[in-house]
Amino acid sequence: MDWIRDHLWETWLGLGIVLGVAEMFSLDLILGMLAVGALVGMVAAVAGLAIPLQILCAAGASVAMLALVRPTVVKRLHSGPELSLGHGKLVGRTALVTADITGLSTGRIKVAGEEWSALPYDEHLSIAAGETVEILQIKGATAYVHPVARLES
Repeated sequence: MDWIRDHLWETWLGLGIVLGVAEMFSLDLILGMLAVGALVGMVAAVAGLAIPLQILCAAGASVAMLALVRPTVVKRLHSGPELSLGHGKLVGRTALVTADITGLSTGRIKVAGEEWSALPYDEHLSIAAGETVEILQIKGATAYVHPVARLES
């Protein structure tokens, strides 16, 4: 126990290293925050503060890291681009009508270099070839589309 008291900053540094290594195995970002608290305790020991103040500094820094830093880091790590796979990635995209589309007959559209059969989302609409449409839904191999409004000049 006397060795620890004589080498407080080394003890805090060792604790920080052990917690940091343990964090690499857990990847929860909890032990890493505690490791930062231990490093703050080390700085307090180097500054010559009493042991209770070192412990308070380490605990305060750990709690602050857990409450303020960890949520932001976790949110940033878990966010990312939304990945759409299959035909779902085409919903919301615009396409060019290559064959007339009516509620009674299936037409054709070209989107992302592929030809798809298409029906109007509103069965009372007729969409002429050459129009631009937005894909609202895909069922099977048929895209349900709606014309994109154009500005008339």
